[in-house]
Amino acid sequence: MALFHFHVGQIKRSAGQSVVTSATYRAGEKLYSEYYGEVSDYTHKGGVVCTGILLPPQAPAEYQDRATLWNAVEKVERGKKAQLAYSFDIALQNEFSLEENIALARQFVSEQLVGRGMIADFAIHQPDKEDGGIPNPHFHVLCPIRPIEESGKWGCKQRRRYRLDEDGNRIMGEDGKPLFDAVPTTDWGSPETLEHWREAWAAMVNAKFEEKGLTCRIDHRSYERQGLDLLPTVHEGAAVRQMEAKGIPTDKGDWNRWIKAANNLLRDIRKKIASLTDWIKDIREELSKPQAPDLADLLIAYYNARNAGAWSQKARVGNLKYFAGAVNYLTENGISTLDDLKARIKAVSDRKEAVNDALKAMSARKKELEELLRYVDLYQETKPVYDEWKSIKWKGKREKFEREHEGDLRTFHMTRRKLEKHRSPAGEIPVQAWRQELAEIQRKYPAEYERYKPLRDDLTKLLQVKSCVDTALRQQEQTRQKRREAER
Repeated sequence: MALFHFHVGQIKRSAGQSVVTSATYRAGEKLYSEYYGEVSDYTHKGGVVCTGILLPPQAPAEYQDRATLWNAVEKVERGKKAQLAYSFDIALQNEFSLEENIALARQFVSEQLVGRGMIADFAIHQPDKEDGGIPNPHFHVLCPIRPIEESGKWGCKQRRRYRLDEDGNRIMGEDGKPLFDAVPTTDWGSPETLEHWREAWAAMVNAKFEEKGLTCRIDHRSYERQGLDLLPTVHEGAAVRQMEAKGIPTDKGDWNRWIKAANNLLRDIRKKIASLTDWIKDIREELSKPQAPDLADLLIAYYNARNAGAWSQKARVGNLKYFAGAVNYLTENGISTLDDLKARIKAVSDRKEAVNDALKAMSARKKELEELLRYVDLYQETKPVYDEWKSIKWKGKREKFEREHEGDLRTFHMTRRKLEKHRSPAGEIPVQAWRQELAEIQRKYPAEYERYKPLRDDLTKLLQVKSCVDTALRQQEQTRQKRREAER
């Protein structure tokens, strides 16, 4: 099935990330980071089928070497919270061959990234599926955030734009220095550029689908922008997919199965509602003619016609049961006219919307709580390391400990910042309340989903009434046509 996934993030030191390690993982290589003085080895990683570095004309040729390129980036970015690289994660299509996917990825990187002056380090992954599951081909791209100047030197990420008064003079601040705004030197990080990239990738893939005579298409827009009232699934990750492949159920796997079932039911309900709405429009036009019968008349005409053609008493009894069931349903729900039928469909649709909104809110809150609890676990895991570091008085020993445990310390500081804004006035983090709320959401979600079933039953019965009335109208039209022909 055609799939659109196009995510762009950043590799940054403030999140405890190393761009050399990131490049190593994506390429499945072994590289040494001069900035951290450590080796990253991912040569055992499987599924890496193609890698490469594409350079714009002004970039030095030595940046074709992965270690040279990313160590140069680490060196030029001196800030402790520096943003190092853009990270692209883009899904390829199972409908294309491996060679076609590689060519498509290269074309996109060359035209859309390198064409804008970016250095692009890309890697195409196609992990093996030992259980015979659906393949997951995709490609990664790392691009330095700092641009390359025409001279081949690293340029500036931002420039100063001084604020001017009406006469064109610089506006001075309270400290006597001119005020200015920091303006990016490229448009690589703008929402408009990201939107252009996503749209361009979708257009390239769809052009390939058309070239191969395939009817499937992808769309870069979100469900909401497409006007599709569907619930998004959560990202499972490699570990979860491996556990599911081994038959081990996971919370994320269970959650996505609920989401997919709910979306299938949503599609079915919307399709039936649309069909009923169109049918009612046609019926209203038909009944606007002189002496148009109401629902009861049409149902009686339908079952009279069925009984007239019944071959046995058993068949006539069956027809009577069907008729009684339809009449009981209409009576119980107060449906006696086409307007009543239309109102009933709207009521079912409104209830569906309310349930859908509740499911969306629960899904979003669940994701937020899981992320907060993940930060709590990381905070608790790394706090002993931080406490030990704080207790060291001697500078040399303290610095040695900091180098040996730099990753844990960076993780501790990051999680502490993330959790700080959630502290109560007493300084406590509501971990237990989060866990209870998450458990409550997981408990309530299946019950909320079950509310769809009565809606589906109602729609089925409404369709049965529609079918009977439709048949009766056709039969009446056939009778009138025969009468007109006989009068000629």
